[in-house]
Amino acid sequence: MSSQVFDDKIPHGSWKRRNTIVAAVAIVAGAALSAALYVMAQDPRPAAMHMADGSTAAAPGRPATEIKPISCTPLPDIPGKAVTVAVVDFPPDAYTPRHRHPGNVTAFVLKGTLKSQLAGEPPMTYTQGQSWFEPTGAIHLYAENASKTEPASLLAMFVADENCGPLTIFLPDGHDGHAN
Repeated sequence: MSSQVFDDKIPHGSWKRRNTIVAAVAIVAGAALSAALYVMAQDPRPAAMHMADGSTAAAPGRPATEIKPISCTPLPDIPGKAVTVAVVDFPPDAYTPRHRHPGNVTAFVLKGTLKSQLAGEPPMTYTQGQSWFEPTGAIHLYAENASKTEPASLLAMFVADENCGPLTIFLPDGHDGHAN
C-alpha cells in the first residue's frame, strides 16, 4: 500500500462524512497529545532509547527529531503484537535520514509542514491534519520539517511486536533495509 493523503480516500461530495471523520481524528489526536504531554512530564527516559542503536540521527548541521513514546499496548486478539503511540517532534529545519520501522506505521501531522519520501514513491508534503501509512519494512528515505523557523510534530501509531522495542532503525545510504 502506498502512502497517500487521507483526503484522497474520501469521495467528493461526502462533506458531512468527511467532517465527521476529521473531527474524530482531531479528537483522538488531541487526546493523544494531552497524554503525551502528561507522559513526557512523568517519564525521565530519553527519547533516544527508542532508536535501534540508542542514537539519534540527523544530517550534519541540522537538528534531529525526537521520538516521545506515549504508550505501548498489547493487542489481545493478535498474539505477539502491540500498538505503540508516539509523538515525533521536528524542531525547525529538523531532518531524519534513511530508516525503517519494525512494524506498520500511520503518521498524523499535529502541527507544521513535513516533507517525506518512501522508497519507490515521489516526495510528499504533509500539513496539519494529513496522514500517511508506511507498511512494515518500507524504507523511509527521509522526513524533514519544511520550515527553518517553525517546529512541526506528528503522532505516530505503530503496530509491531509487543516487546515495545526500538521504533526506528537507521540505515546507511543505499541500504535496502534487510540484514546482511
